[in-house]
Amino acid sequence: MIPTEIIEKVRHIEIRTRGLVNDLFGGEYHSVFKGRGMSFSEVREYFPGDDIKLIDWNVTARSNLPHIKIFEEERELTVYLIVDISKSGDFGTLEKYKNEIATEIAAVLGFSAIKNNDKVGLIMFSDKIEKYVPPKKGKSHVLRVVRELLYHKSEGQNTSIHNAVDFLLKVAKRKSVVFLISDYIDNGYWKSLKIANRKHDLIGIKVSDIAESLIPNFGLLKIHDPETNKEFWIDTSSESDRLKFSNDQEDASNNFKKKCDKINFDLIQINTNEDYVDPLMNYFKRREKRI
Repeated sequence: MIPTEIIEKVRHIEIRTRGLVNDLFGGEYHSVFKGRGMSFSEVREYFPGDDIKLIDWNVTARSNLPHIKIFEEERELTVYLIVDISKSGDFGTLEKYKNEIATEIAAVLGFSAIKNNDKVGLIMFSDKIEKYVPPKKGKSHVLRVVRELLYHKSEGQNTSIHNAVDFLLKVAKRKSVVFLISDYIDNGYWKSLKIANRKHDLIGIKVSDIAESLIPNFGLLKIHDPETNKEFWIDTSSESDRLKFSNDQEDASNNFKKKCDKINFDLIQINTNEDYVDPLMNYFKRREKRI
């Protein structure tokens, strides 16, 4: 049985995120993700000026009259939310942890999708696939997605984006819109991202905390790594060490962006000390201009 606390959290997230969808994201989402591809509709008799490439030769042979296939734009999309629930998400130095921000973002995208009459699927991962919820439509289904994100406790310790993306490639047979929400603290996944980005409309959402790039002067500080469960001490009173750490993190961030650009991987960067609304809105607006 789902605890009352989880049910209340689901209700709170639903109220907050559905308000955002109705007031802000609904129109932008629909404009950007309107439906891709063409699906077969019917066969009709050929008229002069029709594209001869569309002739249905089987029907033409049976009827002794030329007929063509009619296609129409597919209005419905399948949206996959791939969400990192590894232990590194249990971190945040301000109001919310990274995994709480990730859950809210997933809810916003999920409610935006169902408002657009799209199907929503969920892949939760750590260093393994933790949970797979096949794509479906409807409010009750998105509420289930939110419940899973709040209720499911990660069994794996580490992170494997490679495994998550490879799993997507197995279950998503048709081109889909895919949001990969993670802190991207992992290695060895770029080849998988490149392949998935060719097959699907893949968008990365990187959730970070300011303390992962800037360490205040706290003196001697014990650090706990939630993914390896190791603890170690660092001396944050050293200004040169703090500066070196910040520079190293900035270099790593710049290299990450370069790799994203190299494979044309769209990236939205979210920090726990900022509202996620503006970065999402700005992305939708930039994306709409490219259409």
